[in-house]
Order: sequence, then C-alpha cells, then structure tokens
Amino acid sequence: MIRIIQTKLISAIKSKRINVFLLFVVLSFITLLLLKLSNTYTKTITFNITKKEVPEAYVIVNDSSHALEITLKTNGFNLLQYYLSRPKVNVNFKNDITQTDSLYIWSKSAFFSKLNQQFDKDIELLNVTPDTLKFRFDKNEVKKIPIKLNSRISFSPGYDLFKPIVLNPDSIKVIGPQVLVDKIHAIETDSVTLLDVKNNQQKKVKLKLPNNSNDNLIFSNSSTSINIEVDKFTEGHLKVPVSIINVPENITLKYFPKKVNISYYTSLTHFKEIKAKDFLVVCDYNQINENQTALIPKVTRKPEQVRHVKVDQAQIDFIIVQ
Repeated sequence: MIRIIQTKLISAIKSKRINVFLLFVVLSFITLLLLKLSNTYTKTITFNITKKEVPEAYVIVNDSSHALEITLKTNGFNLLQYYLSRPKVNVNFKNDITQTDSLYIWSKSAFFSKLNQQFDKDIELLNVTPDTLKFRFDKNEVKKIPIKLNSRISFSPGYDLFKPIVLNPDSIKVIGPQVLVDKIHAIETDSVTLLDVKNNQQKKVKLKLPNNSNDNLIFSNSSTSINIEVDKFTEGHLKVPVSIINVPENITLKYFPKKVNISYYTSLTHFKEIKAKDFLVVCDYNQINENQTALIPKVTRKPEQVRHVKVDQAQIDFIIVQ
C-alpha cells in the first residue's frame, strides 16, 4: 500500500499536478486571510508610552511602568500592525500634561482628543485605561563637560603641529540627575592613531559616553571633530640680552656675557617673524647661594610660535663691585 502511495505521489510530482494543488491551497489561504482581515474587530491592546519634549530642567523618574490599555474598533488590516511590532503612543510633556509640585499628570478626560489624533481616521478609540498617568520628576542638572582627546600621533621628520589640536566641539552638555552628572568630569574620545603625519588632518571621532542603561542622562553630542594643522619646522638661533633682577640697592654687579645665544624650534611659516626682542632671558640674584659666583639664565618670555627654547650659555659669571 505504501509503495502504491509513493508511486502515485512521485507520478503527481512528475506530472506537476501537485504544484497546481499547492497553488490552489495557497490562494485559498490568502483569500481566507484577506476576508478575515477585512472584517471589523474590537480589541484591547497595550501601548507603551513614548515621552516627548520633556523640559531639560527636569528628569522623569523611571520608577514605574507607564502604559495605556486602549480598546480599538477597526478592521483587521489596521490591527495587524500592532501585533507585528510593539505599539507605542506619544505623550507630549509640553502640551499634553498638567504639572504639580512633584508630578506630571496625563488624564484621559483632558487629553483624549489629542490621543485620538495619533491614530488613523478609520480607527475608533472606544476606551482608555487607566484614566490617569502620573509621572514623578526630579530636577535635572545641566553641566558642561570637557572632551579629552585620546590619541597617539607621530609626525614625519621635520614636521610638527602648527597650532594646538582643535576639537569641535571641545565640550558637551550633559543633562541628568545631579548624583549621576556630578560623577562625570571629562569625556574621552575613541582612540585616534595617526603616524608619520605631514599634512593637515580632519577627522570625526566618537565619544566614549558613560553607560546610560536607564536613559537618565542626555548628552548633547556623541562625537567630535579633530582638526590638526601641520607645518614644516626648523631650528632658529638668536643672541638675546641678559637681565639681572632682584639685585640689592647697595650692591653693584658686573656680569659676563651680556648676551647669550638661544636656540628654538619654530615653523617655516613663522620663522622670519621671530626676533630677539620677543625673548626675555633673566637671572635672579635671589636664587644664588653663598659663595656662588655664577647666575643661572632662564627664559621667562618667548613667542607663542616657538617651542623647545634652550639657552646655550649654562651660567653667567659675575662679581660684586664694592
């Protein structure tokens, strides 16, 4: 008997009669489904609340689950969408809420018409429960947090930063409960690695935002842009006068040399702008010890465009003239 059924089944497949049968089954199922979906139904569905336009100065305390049980009357096509994904309705904290000292209150009687506007015209809202939703809130703290660049950057020989690296923005605004916001002192970027740099660089980089699993913190930005200006650098040399400070009025000093050579590092763009008058080399008489016959020169003023300034003369010899 089994062999007979197998033989007939194989014969039907070969003759393609079973394909026609399956096609009719599928078409019948689709027709039945369309007929069912075209009927009108009354169903009660749970809608989660999406909070909109909550004032920055406040945070909603997530201490309870807020949802509305909404009874709808509509055809099956409209109802199907609510079973395919988790349904939500919006509560606008600017227009749909009344406020007390510690609560935001949504009431069916006051805001039912606005709720109804969130649904298609062929969907009839029959009932909403509960009649009232209460949202506890607390005051938010708004704090500006600096962004800290996490980077490893190396330059090709003879090249260096023309200006300090610019972050845009260089800080972000964090909004949330004070107990959480006060723990944040800086926001790091993702690691940035640039090697053998000799051209200007501009790069967008993500921020390492603190864990915010309860959505209690709001961050104004999730990324920043870094701008790196690069130029070729060279070494410069100048002869600069030496000044002696804090010499007592009853003492006359003679010192040598009166000028010292300094070396510095600067970009080719600024090289011709650097002058000896831009530097100040000072020896402080108050810093000498007893029986010391030499002063230590230090650079106390230099142009912003130079770096790695070095005085070639290690000490200034002096004698006290009576």
